[in-house]
Amino acid sequence: MSPTTDRDRGLLRRRSAGLAVAAALAVSGLVASPQAAVAAPDPGSPVKVNQVAYVPGVAKVATLVSSSTAPVAWTLRNAAGTVVASGRSTVKGADALSGDSTHLIDFSTFDTPGSGYVLSAENAGSYPFDISADPVKKLRYDSLAFFYHQRSGIAIDARYVGSTYARAAGHLGVAPNQGDTSVPCRQSCGYSLDVRGGWYDAGDQGKYVVNGGIATWQLQNAYERTLHVAGADKAALGDGTMAIPERTNGAPDILDEARWELEFLLRMQVPAGRTDAGMVHHKMHDENWTALPTIPAQDSQRRVLSPVSTAATLNLAAVAAQASRLWKTIDPTFSAKALAAAQSAYTAAQANPNRIASANDGTGGGAYSDSSVTDEFYWAAAELYATTGSDTYRADVTGSSLYKGRSFAQRGYDWGWTGGLGDTTLALVPNGLPSSDVAATRAAIVTFADAALARATSQAYPAPNNAGSVYYWGSNGQIANNANALALAYDFTGQSKYRTGVYAALDYFQGRNPLNQSYIAGYGEKAVQNVHHRFWAHQADASLPIAPPGSFSGGPNSELQDPIAAAQLAGCAPQKCFVDHIEAYSVNEVAINWNSALAWLATWAAEHTGAAPAVDTTPPTVPGTPLVSVSGMNFTSAGLSWTASTDPESGIAGYDVVRVAGDSFEVVATTTATNATVSRLQPATSYTYVIVARNGAGLSSTSAPVTFRTGEDVPPVDTPPTTPGTPVASAVTTTGATLTWTASTDDTGVAGYDVLRVSGGTSTVVAMSTTPTVTLTGLTPGTDHVLAVRARDTAGQLSSVTPTVAFRTLPTGTTPPGTCAVTYSANSWGSGFTASITLTNTGSTPWTSWNLGFTFAGDQKVTQGWSASYSQTGSAVTVTNAAWNGSVPAGGSTSIGFNGSYSGTNSVPTGFTVNGAPCS
Repeated sequence: MSPTTDRDRGLLRRRSAGLAVAAALAVSGLVASPQAAVAAPDPGSPVKVNQVAYVPGVAKVATLVSSSTAPVAWTLRNAAGTVVASGRSTVKGADALSGDSTHLIDFSTFDTPGSGYVLSAENAGSYPFDISADPVKKLRYDSLAFFYHQRSGIAIDARYVGSTYARAAGHLGVAPNQGDTSVPCRQSCGYSLDVRGGWYDAGDQGKYVVNGGIATWQLQNAYERTLHVAGADKAALGDGTMAIPERTNGAPDILDEARWELEFLLRMQVPAGRTDAGMVHHKMHDENWTALPTIPAQDSQRRVLSPVSTAATLNLAAVAAQASRLWKTIDPTFSAKALAAAQSAYTAAQANPNRIASANDGTGGGAYSDSSVTDEFYWAAAELYATTGSDTYRADVTGSSLYKGRSFAQRGYDWGWTGGLGDTTLALVPNGLPSSDVAATRAAIVTFADAALARATSQAYPAPNNAGSVYYWGSNGQIANNANALALAYDFTGQSKYRTGVYAALDYFQGRNPLNQSYIAGYGEKAVQNVHHRFWAHQADASLPIAPPGSFSGGPNSELQDPIAAAQLAGCAPQKCFVDHIEAYSVNEVAINWNSALAWLATWAAEHTGAAPAVDTTPPTVPGTPLVSVSGMNFTSAGLSWTASTDPESGIAGYDVVRVAGDSFEVVATTTATNATVSRLQPATSYTYVIVARNGAGLSSTSAPVTFRTGEDVPPVDTPPTTPGTPVASAVTTTGATLTWTASTDDTGVAGYDVLRVSGGTSTVVAMSTTPTVTLTGLTPGTDHVLAVRARDTAGQLSSVTPTVAFRTLPTGTTPPGTCAVTYSANSWGSGFTASITLTNTGSTPWTSWNLGFTFAGDQKVTQGWSASYSQTGSAVTVTNAAWNGSVPAGGSTSIGFNGSYSGTNSVPTGFTVNGAPCS
């Protein structure tokens, strides 16, 4: 999106909440009538501190409100009341953003861990606080727990959140919900989509792709950063670290949480064969504004899809490409699915570059519109290039007006300005861009961080906000994003001033601000409680909870864009434009993109507790001039080796093999070894290469060049065929089945295909075909079969093997199916699982109702179902249609699902029937 002003973005979000008050609050009886002017919130003690904890080894500074023009005495007492430190303040003077006359109290020299400390000056004491690293380590997980709380389409289990915050699954079609399982377009599009899952965006229960995009990216990037920054704590984000159902599935928990949203984003993509295939719907939510309060499972409104947009499509392209590289070794099938969706989305966006979401689409949900998508194109291209290394995406990256960090010259990043996300990826993830360009991108981030840090340190209450004196809607989210840029600057330079700036921003969020207000629920003596939220609505309904720990309020908004704020805060200084009230939505809403910024920040801060490490300013030693291996060189490739570089301070992180052509440089390989093979060379051609050694601090040194020439008189070079598409099984009988797949391609022609039976680590050829289809016969009835395909070219070379397809032949005596097909998938965790089933009428006669039967292979039990009625006797399950999905036309389908429990192996059910007839 374009670099529109924060005011414009605030207005777009204001449509969301403003209509909520005008319509939804009236429904609930909480009518926001004009408010009588009342006093602004009490700013409390004049001694403003981080009410939670100062981290040992980090600067400890408080702000004192005082009109004294001379330094004043201060004392620090421990929990027993004993004075443990004292001194005199530094006069700061008038502070424009707060309107306060201020002093600074620096008690950094006292570093003894403990709790219950109180700082006093001018006969006033602060809120008590700790000196400890433990709270910020806890905040890392509480801020991430926000996303499980916000999940749609799954019961929020007391095992993970406690009984206070447990609730039934929302929007799965269980009455009174109409559900997200078959959502039509607000403007007729001829189809409905199953868009269950994902996160509720904010205080409402809508789901928005452009806000989900940046939030998903930040969670994924928090993990990806640990893969590429020396000393980063990957284990802290690993499997079993978060309180979520997937915590023992073998994948990093933070990626599991991000995947919950990404699976929803994938469902928002227009299916193949439809108009705008590959494009992504901008958002989905209730047809009209949801009443306040409303528990998600009790929402009775129809849900609708907004039209597709280029911005939403590019958000999916970016985060799905990012996810593909992160899941590649964890779940290759999902990785391939994500990359395919990303590539189709990017192609669709290129064909539809001006599908801008309407700024007037603000009924039932926020508009989230903007007028330009230059930054989204750059972001998506950067993620696709980092994942694939494709020259096509590389050209789009380097040809962008935002290349080399130029978006940071305008502002950092947020949902409406995403170029900086692409820059961050290119600065962190090894890629084939010239090292000088990567260095320029890092330098742009550091320059932005310097400006943000300068603004923060000039203030009495150090918040690295954007330039200017106006605090816009969601100011805390922007401050957190800018603090994240400070963290990256520390990663890139090791300069301690950036680390200090990160912790100062956390001080601001946790009480060192003009209102003595902690903006993080559950953190501090005066923490927010009454955020604008449909379920955490205790102020509106005493039976409902307050905001859970780790929830992050949007914070001061000097434009006062709701009736409560306008009445109570008129004339407020920018940093004082806040009130903790459920109807003050323009200052006290929560949102996934604000909490993702906080989670990234808290994760980094938790990692950097303790004494600041020594700053490495010395590059590694120069690696040896690369040697060309005679035995390793041929017409199109060459082997290079070199003497290792050394670095006693931060170690050698790796080597870049760089091709030099005139003034241009291209990284062709990255390795931690001291040898590499360069390929894709042209015969009878001279090449020059250098080796760049990188240390853990990001510093580098470059070897002397080596030049060589590839061989002459080259015979034709043949390449293997491309990998065929994943096979699909159909027409399954007791002894046979048909497999089909997307054809392979080859420079000399595809000679045929081998169909492989896969069992354990062994593959056996069971059939061969010259076309991308084969009919298998002679199979054993009632047996599971796992098959894959590979291609052969005319030179005898083989492609890679496709992902497998699994199916079960029908038992002996079963009538072959002819009128129905069933697809079944399950996501398992611990002793539970969520299953999704799609029934397709493959016959020529419409169904007016349907009855599905199947049999579990083990001890599985259905615990909760949606979109149908479920009953189970032993291992046999019977499912009957709901009133709204019983009619299925010929060729049509309907989707249902359920949650279940199991022990042992969660095998696929067998014996699927519809209305008594067996299904394929």
